Amino acid sequence: MPSVWIPPLMRSLSGGRENLDVPGTTIREVLDNLEAECPGIRARLFDGDRVRPGIAIAVDGIIKTKKLGSEVSSDSEIHFVPAISGGNPG
Repeated sequence: MPSVWIPPLMRSLSGGRENLDVPGTTIREVLDNLEAECPGIRARLFDGDRVRPGIAIAVDGIIKTKKLGSEVSSDSEIHFVPAISGGNPG
């Protein structure tokens, strides 16, 4: 099963667990099954049917925010990556 890594600020929704093995063959299926196991996590990641601005989903190190139908393998790792902003452009 794909392994989903839960960011520290969302671990209250996963019972404190850092990662979970979640069934699914696409990113969407995995996220739907994650919501069934950790109610409320979808609302933290999505605005309607879109990934919230400032969050990216990485599968095996590749950002997939626009491709929720992308297939995942049984040994895939899925991470939620917050956007980093700030700094001095000058």
